[in-house]
Amino acid sequence: MKIYDYKGRKNLCGDRVKEARARRKITQEDLAARLQIEGVTMERDSVSRIEIGTRFVTDYELVVLSRVLGVSMEWLTGQDDK
Repeated sequence: MKIYDYKGRKNLCGDRVKEARARRKITQEDLAARLQIEGVTMERDSVSRIEIGTRFVTDYELVVLSRVLGVSMEWLTGQDDK
């Protein structure tokens, strides 16, 4: 399997995940715990790697991230600036 990067990153949503998490004043560990409650197995280190763009984000993770962070998937991927 070939690993692809987009503009040097492995995901589109990392910066927005960090921004939304900071707006809600939750830690990476808290976000990981909330994702686990929603059925997505993720540790704090994985959240960190998403935010810095070194970890891929699956479609189902994106859905749950948007729900947990209270933002749209479009906003997380930079398709909507609101």
